[in-house]
Amino acid sequence: MFGRSASQEEPVVVIRDTAQVTAALRSALETADAGERAGLERALRIAEQTSALSDAQVRRSWVRDILDRAGADPVADDAQAVKALRTVAPGLSLTAAYQLVKDAAENPA
Repeated sequence: MFGRSASQEEPVVVIRDTAQVTAALRSALETADAGERAGLERALRIAEQTSALSDAQVRRSWVRDILDRAGADPVADDAQAVKALRTVAPGLSLTAAYQLVKDAAENPA
């Protein structure tokens, strides 16, 4: 029988460069003057928090951001949410978009 198994691959690949970003921020902090220091320290904390997130959390955040900007609620109207997601990312298949919306709905922030 043809079809997809329950263990499908994730529809969106998360590419992360937080290690390079945090390294660059640490390097910049070494030579920062007092006026730059607070901003760089804050940026470093944000980068470190982001790097601690799992790929699934990053994907959900990306989906939620798109849906929030579109005014789409994945729980109340999953069809509208799928349409909004595919408008921003037209390369997503209907199945992939649905999986992402379903995941966002089942795992609220």
